[in-house]
Formats: sequence, structure tokens, C-alpha cells
Amino acid sequence: MLYYIFRFLEQYNIPGAHLWSYISFRALLAMILSLVISAWFGEFFIKWMKRRKIFETERDPAIDPFGVEKKGVPTMGGIIIIVSILVPVLLLGRIRNIYLILMVITTIWLGFLGFMDDYIKIFRRNKEGLKGKYKIVGQVSIGFIVGLTLYLSPDVVMRENISTPVKNKMEMVKHEAKAHKSLKTTVPFTKHHNLSYSEIMSFVGKHKVAAGWILFVAMTILVVTAVSNGANLNDGMDGMCAGNSAIIGVALGILAYVSSHVGFASYFDIMFIPHSEELVVFLSAFVGAMIGFLWYNAFPAQIFMGDTGSLTIGGVIGVAAVIIHKELLLPILCGIFFVESLSVIIQTQWFKLMKKKGQRVRVFRATPIHDNFRKLDSQLDQTSRYILKGWPHRPFHESKITIRFWITTIILAALTIITLKIR
Repeated sequence: MLYYIFRFLEQYNIPGAHLWSYISFRALLAMILSLVISAWFGEFFIKWMKRRKIFETERDPAIDPFGVEKKGVPTMGGIIIIVSILVPVLLLGRIRNIYLILMVITTIWLGFLGFMDDYIKIFRRNKEGLKGKYKIVGQVSIGFIVGLTLYLSPDVVMRENISTPVKNKMEMVKHEAKAHKSLKTTVPFTKHHNLSYSEIMSFVGKHKVAAGWILFVAMTILVVTAVSNGANLNDGMDGMCAGNSAIIGVALGILAYVSSHVGFASYFDIMFIPHSEELVVFLSAFVGAMIGFLWYNAFPAQIFMGDTGSLTIGGVIGVAAVIIHKELLLPILCGIFFVESLSVIIQTQWFKLMKKKGQRVRVFRATPIHDNFRKLDSQLDQTSRYILKGWPHRPFHESKITIRFWITTIILAALTIITLKIR
């Protein structure tokens, strides 16, 4: 909104109006504004929730192994995150931009889905919350909408990189003069970082382009669902998901910026995506909201984000990566989310397999994997045998676990960006 007002005033040579044409100015302003909103609105929201005694359902364990009480803490803090993202974006972004529209719809859609889950847990006293099948339907639906929009919208185009041989066996990377729709995505460790979905489907013959788009939409659904669930599983310790997501948001913001800048896109030998710079504004607001939320969510938490926040966070990350064609980098960038999900799958499937053989055997002390590091021997199921019972040999305080996971995510974020120069 403010972007259009000041661009209009720029025609009349109003001092300072031209600043709104700079993406760096609007992005940093969005980050500051979202941080301030989350800090201010967060305090108001926490007090309001406490007055109405709207607390998190009893967690497992109800008391931290080190004696920190986990009862009586308000939840649904994802509302703080959503408000802190949307207000700066609607004020400072180019709201007619197709990429920004998709990000806003994703935020509202998954925010509502998570809200319904939290509502059922809190007000209907159902610890299970929204049924899993409804969550999956909601996640698949937004993934389908995003994928189909990117396929149908004439505004979603790119200019692919072309290498021209020069002296000394060097290559100069340029981009096509005309933007067009493309099914290529970025992959690490390869010559030109490109992988075409249509080429993957070349076995269908002349229909490979149509089949490629079907595969792309399916990939979008998979990415949104997987990352959303991964973030949801990661939200189990104070500050864990918010801190990891802020780091991931910074990395995605960098990737979005270089993808929207023809010079940097040429340098990194990746495709140039016109108008994707608005994602930088959104992701800056996202990072600011995460940092502001950490003010209250850091140990000991004054509020939990709930599924309202975690499902939204994962969806935002997944859709942003798909838009800038970096979805295949997510297993590295979101490695923590991936391992959390994998640990749950391994634990569940192995237990089911061994139970059929009449044995109660588990792989980890607890899952998601972050719980494995804080579980006391006295909290384990004494009727089960644990393959990795001695790992770790003693539990850690959740603050130590959280910070170590943050450090791991920082390393993974750096590796993600470095992969663009390794080929």
C-alpha cells in the first residue's frame, strides 16, 4: 500500500519518495516493522490469553527433566507471527505481485488450518486436535493451488542462464534476452545447476512438457506438505522452531535476492527470475517476526506458537523455495526438519515391524529426535528395549539442545549457499 503511495508521490519530486523503489530499503524496513509488531503485539496477546486462561494442553513431559514447569503457558502464538508478517508485507510490498499474493494466501491458509487444530485441542479438550487426514487435505490443497498458479500465471517467467566460451577455457554466463515459462529447477553440484522436470518425463514422448508440469505440481504439493510437517515436529522446545526458521528465512532471502538480480544470478550461474524481489520483502518480514517471537518464546517460554505457527512457518518456507526454483536445496537447508521427520518415521515403522514379531523394540529413546537428547531413563517405557538407549549417555538441558540445533541450521544454511559455487 505505502509502496504505491510513495511511487505516486515520486512523480511530484517529493524528497525521499524514491527510496521506495529500492528493494533493500523496503526489505529492511519490513524486518524492523515486523520485529516491533511481534514484540509489542506479543506482550498484549500473552496477557490477553492469560486473563482468559487459554493455555497449552499438557505437554509430554509435563515437567522438563530439569524441573521446569511446562503447564499454564499460553499457546496459539502463531497468531503473533502471522500478524507480524502480514502487516509489514501489505504496507511495504507490491501487493499486485503474483509471488507476494501466493505467499500471503499460503500464510493465511495454513494459519487457519493450524488455528483449527489448536482450537480443537484447547477449547474442545481433544489432545489429538484436528484429524490428520484433514491436515493433509489442507496442506495438499494449498500445494496444488500454488503449483497450478505457477503453471497458469503469465507473470511467472524466468530467463535461463547461457554459458558462452571465452579465452583460457573460461565461460561467461549470460541470460536469455526474453523471459519465458520454464520447468527447470536448481540442483547443486552440477554443471549449470539446472534440472528440467520435462526432461525427467521424456519417456512419455511428445507429451513430456505436460507431464513435466504435472510432476512440478506434484513436487510442489510434496514440498509444502513435507516442510510444513517437519516444522510442526520441530516445534517441541522453547525457541527451537522459531530460531531454526529465522536462519532458514535469511538463507532463502539471500537466494531470492540473487535470483531476482540479473548480475548476481549470472555470477552464481542460476536462472534469473524477474519480479521475485518481492519475496525478499516477505522473507525479511518473516525473519523479523521470528526474531520478535523469540523474545517471548526463548527458554523459559512465555508462549508457544502452536500449530497455528508451525504449520504456517513450514508452508511459507516450502512455497518460497518452490517460487525461486530452489526446492531441491531444501533437504540441505531444512536438514533439521528432515531429520526430525525421518526419526519419527523410523521409530514408528520399526516399532510396528518388531511388534508383529512379538517384540517391543524402539530405535531412539524418544522422537522427534530433539526429545531423544533430553529423555531421562526413568521416563522410558520399561517394557520396551531401545537400540540407542545409551545415546546420549546423559540428558541435556533443552536450552543446550536448542542452541546446538540452531548452530547446525546455520552450518546447513551456509552449505546450501556454497553449493551454488561447487560444480
